Amino acid sequence: MAVKALGPAQLEVVQAITRALTDVDHGLLVACSGGPDSLALSVGAHQVARRTGRPLTAVIIDHGLQDGSGQVAERVHDQLSGYGLSAVEVIKVEVARDSGDGPEAAARTARYRALDEAADRLGATTILLGHTRDDQAETVLLGLARGSGTRSLAGMASRSGRLVRPLLELPRATTEQACAEAGLTPWRDPHNADPAYARVRVRDRVLPVLETELGPGIAAALARTARLARDDADLLDELAERAAAEVRTGDGLECAGTLALPAALRARVLRSWLQERGAREVSAERLAEVTRLVTDWHGQAGIDLPGVTVTRREGRLITCGRLGDRG
Repeated sequence: MAVKALGPAQLEVVQAITRALTDVDHGLLVACSGGPDSLALSVGAHQVARRTGRPLTAVIIDHGLQDGSGQVAERVHDQLSGYGLSAVEVIKVEVARDSGDGPEAAARTARYRALDEAADRLGATTILLGHTRDDQAETVLLGLARGSGTRSLAGMASRSGRLVRPLLELPRATTEQACAEAGLTPWRDPHNADPAYARVRVRDRVLPVLETELGPGIAAALARTARLARDDADLLDELAERAAAEVRTGDGLECAGTLALPAALRARVLRSWLQERGAREVSAERLAEVTRLVTDWHGQAGIDLPGVTVTRREGRLITCGRLGDRG
C-alpha cells in the first residue's frame, strides 16, 4: 500500500512516527497489544519502515492473564501479517502474581522485560509504544491525584532510552479512525472498561466531566502541561545531581550542605539518595519526615521507610537496615 493511498488518520499516524524517528533509530520493534492505538502504530510503522528501509518487527505480548489470551494474540498476529508485516512474533510471558505491586505493575514489568529481550535478540535500536495524548492526560491526572510532584506531572516521555512514543500528540480518536481506514478490527481489552482500575475511572468519568464543565481541549491541555513539567523536571534533576555531588560524604549526606540547598533541589537530592540506599517507596509523607532530620533536627529517632532506616549522626544522614527488622 503506497502512502498516497492512506486515509487522513493513517497519514497522521505515519507523519507522527516519521517525526519521532532520528538517525539513531536503525531497527524498529513495535509493541502491539491489538488495541486501536498499538494496531494503528504497527501499520503506520510498517509504512515508514518500507519507505525508509528500516527493519521492523511487531511483537505481541501474551501475558496469559485472561482466558483466551493466546487466541487474541494469534488474531492480532494474523491481522498484522494480512496487512503486510512480514516479521510478527507472539511472545508469552510469566507474570509474577505475588510481587506485591499489583497485577497491572507486574504485567508491565514482564512486558517491558520481554520487549527489551526481544530488541536485544533482534538487534532493534528502538521500541515503539502506542501511548496517545489521551493516555498522557490520564497519566497527568493520576499523578496530580497522588500529589507526587513535578516529575509525576511530567507524564510519559516521548523518548526514554530506546523507548519511543510517537503518538503522544495524537488523540485516541485518530488511532481508532486509522484502524477503520486500514480495515482492521482492534481488540477491546475488558480491563479497559473495568471501573475497578483508577485509570479507567479517569478515562470514563473524570475526563468527560472536566470536558463538560471546563470546555473541550482538556486532554490536549494536560498533555501540554506534561511537556512543560518535563522540561522543568529535567532541569531540576540535572541541577540536583550536581548538588548531590557536593553534599555526599561516603554513603551519607552532609546535613549542613543539604540544608543550604533550595527546597526543590533538596527534595530531589534526598529522594535520589534514599532510592540508591535501598528505599523501595519514598512517599511524600516519608520524604517530609526525612527532610525534617535536616531542617528541624532536635534529636528525633530514625525514620523507617520500606527497605531502609534513615538516621542522623554527627551531622550526617546515614542509612541502616530497618529498625523493625532487627531483633
